[in-house]
Amino acid sequence: MTRRSYKESARMLARAKRVLASGVSSEFRKYNHPHAISYTHGKGSRIYDVDGNEYLDFTLSQGPLIVGHSHPAVLDAITEYSTQGQLFAGQHLKEIELAEKLHQLIPSAELMRFCLDGSEAVQTAFRVARSKTGKQKFLRFEGHYHGWLDNVAWGISTPSVAALGNRDEPTAHAWSGGLADRSREEFIIIPWNDLNLVRQTVAQHQHELAAIITEPVMCNNGCIAPQEGFLKGLRAICDEYGIALIFDEVITGFRLGLGGAQRYFGITPDLSIFAKAIASGYPISAIVGKREWMEEIESARVIHAGTMNASNATVAAALATITVLEQDQETYPRLFRLGNRLMDGLRDVAQAAGHQLLVQGMGPMFNTAFTHLDRIVDYRDTLATDKAKLNAFIAGLHDLGIRVIGRGLWYISAVHTEDDIEHAIAKAKDVLKAM
Repeated sequence: MTRRSYKESARMLARAKRVLASGVSSEFRKYNHPHAISYTHGKGSRIYDVDGNEYLDFTLSQGPLIVGHSHPAVLDAITEYSTQGQLFAGQHLKEIELAEKLHQLIPSAELMRFCLDGSEAVQTAFRVARSKTGKQKFLRFEGHYHGWLDNVAWGISTPSVAALGNRDEPTAHAWSGGLADRSREEFIIIPWNDLNLVRQTVAQHQHELAAIITEPVMCNNGCIAPQEGFLKGLRAICDEYGIALIFDEVITGFRLGLGGAQRYFGITPDLSIFAKAIASGYPISAIVGKREWMEEIESARVIHAGTMNASNATVAAALATITVLEQDQETYPRLFRLGNRLMDGLRDVAQAAGHQLLVQGMGPMFNTAFTHLDRIVDYRDTLATDKAKLNAFIAGLHDLGIRVIGRGLWYISAVHTEDDIEHAIAKAKDVLKAM
């Protein structure tokens, strides 16, 4: 297998390390193969690095590029609207139009506020839930990623399965140094997809719980779908105890459909977070919710602010992205069809090569893992996978021009083609045969 040259990226990384900590501006970028890579441009389903290497891209910049790289309609809209100003520190027409469009598309979006990223919007949702309920803690699930801030930077890594402790009262390990000790006191954590355990935990802690937060699909670890009735059960529990159901739709929003996972599954949360694919990579997020909850912000009992919120370029990008996705009613059926074809193809070539490769997910996003398990249903199951073998698989694909997120997560965009999918399957076959 011919190894590509990454010499120029290595040179640029050495230069970057003189001024950027580790040479990058986000921790995840350090773990590319064979090191952090510098890119020059992207177009459609392809991205290109400084060494002239071309990649068929299934990372889509960690998910935001639902309509691919450099979509002309998005770039044109940004350019046109930015000529009228970058940031007004005041309201503007397209911000209202975007809010009206999200109100139309998303079941829970009776009122909303725009932020810059998912981490910030998650914290806004917690503030709203605490204010309305008068209670302080939130219930969350092992392995679910809700941003990198202190009170959610627990329970997304562990030294071992045993270190997680008892399922009923897990040990939540810090993901990072420097977390405030008191941030561990803000939440209760349990394994996902266990509705009986949720009922038991909420009944026990109802006096201190303001909310339950969940990824409606556990995208960040294993791309795990909810068990039958799990989301419906969460909705019923929150209704029974008068606490907020918060969907973190940073990944599922616009990926399972323009109405997000809540429309796809038919479960309406009280509050939701949308980001990533909402604006094709431009920095905007939204906290959307039912009026009875969002009145906490409307009344100014909860303060939400941000100088850079809803800037011209980001709002124009979001409106253009939605327009592109709405233009063709076959967009989402096609995303699912291509994703399912790629999933099936990867399973077939892995089996033929004698590898136990578990491929699971929803179609527009899915995960690959080497494991003896027939399926993965929670974070603890993801620890029974061969990470070293996955790393070798991802590195092999990278050297053959297929770019995939290192933890095994694949994204499909609206501009991927059937030929792209067959090409990826063929390259995966080559890698698996050589492993």
